[in-house]
Amino acid sequence: MFTKAKMAGLAAGVSLLALGSAQAVEIEYWQYVFDSRVQAMDKLIENFEAANPDITVKHTTFPYADYQTRVVAAKVAGQGPDVVQLFYGWTDQFVNGGLIKPLDPAVFPHEEIEADFFPIVSAMKRGDDYYGLPTAVRSLALFYNKALFEEAGVEPPDTLDELLAAAEATTKRDGGGNITTAGITLDMAGQDHHWWREDLVRQFGGAPYDADGNVAYDDEAGAAALKFYTDLQTEHNVGLVGFMDEGQAAFRAGMAAMTIDGTFRLGAFANNPFEWGVVELPANADGLRSNYSSYFANAIGATAEGEELEAAQKFLAYISSPEAMEIWLETVGELPARRDVALTETNLADPILGPFLKGLEYAHTTQFYDEAAQRQTAIDMVNRVLLEGQSIEDSLAQAAQAEQAIIDAGRQ
Repeated sequence: MFTKAKMAGLAAGVSLLALGSAQAVEIEYWQYVFDSRVQAMDKLIENFEAANPDITVKHTTFPYADYQTRVVAAKVAGQGPDVVQLFYGWTDQFVNGGLIKPLDPAVFPHEEIEADFFPIVSAMKRGDDYYGLPTAVRSLALFYNKALFEEAGVEPPDTLDELLAAAEATTKRDGGGNITTAGITLDMAGQDHHWWREDLVRQFGGAPYDADGNVAYDDEAGAAALKFYTDLQTEHNVGLVGFMDEGQAAFRAGMAAMTIDGTFRLGAFANNPFEWGVVELPANADGLRSNYSSYFANAIGATAEGEELEAAQKFLAYISSPEAMEIWLETVGELPARRDVALTETNLADPILGPFLKGLEYAHTTQFYDEAAQRQTAIDMVNRVLLEGQSIEDSLAQAAQAEQAIIDAGRQ
């Protein structure tokens, strides 16, 4: 981030290019395909280019499944983006792979980062260096279908017991007992692995990791949390893994009464053919709440040098600015990463944004070493119970061993 005077100049349409060379330069920005995020970035690029007519930003996108592979392949070929988007949980892989470079503290002062952004930005710091900045941050909340709740005569749940009661009341089944409308979605490949790890494990008296970052959920609390989750299908029959393929798809189609998802889903759910609401993730019987917070950051690509590097720094400064965060919130629905932009009276009072902002107050940010692999251990853990009939305890132990091996490998 540049000084406030320079940033104000950018917001007012004064070209920052005057701070450096006046020679025209093109830089490339990469992110994965997610419609609302692409739309938001297109708008930010339009604003930036209008303020900096001698800088052109080429916006390149790839499918999520191919994204990391494309970034690695480009680096091997000596190419790649000047500014690149990455999930915070990929930071070690991107740093160790030489895909991104540390932010210059003369351009992005650490004291300003730490004063202006939510504390979870520290997940982008390795040693004394920051490697990226977010435009937005995310937390989780419970989405519910108002029509299905009204039909069942139930209120949005505030506790886990109420969640179960609401799921039972809103589930619909055919004559054979098969679910036709789920009370709640079950989707570990979506956001449920975060709900289980950072919320349920804690609510049942445990912790997902110890003070040294090692797996700690292979205990009674972890088993109780896993049983609560799998019982939603095996004992209560209010949800079904694989129902309509994805949890968010079932909710969007009006075929699920509840789903747990993040702020990034607000833009997509805006077109749902029914009225929906949002509440905080349910508390346990003692009133304990927890949540998971995350974000995608933007970083400077390792191949950016000279005038491209200077232009990339200016672009990163803009897409991390208050103006950019307001546009991102309006278009995508994700919460601004700067405290003063997010924690406004209007946002806190908003019935949709408010629950997510409250969730940030007690959220945890998982230290991932290989996010995709660690997510897969949670998916496999649940599938072994639901599809293979493995015991809760054995599947939990297997998951803990597999995830610890990932963590150990990531530390080497």
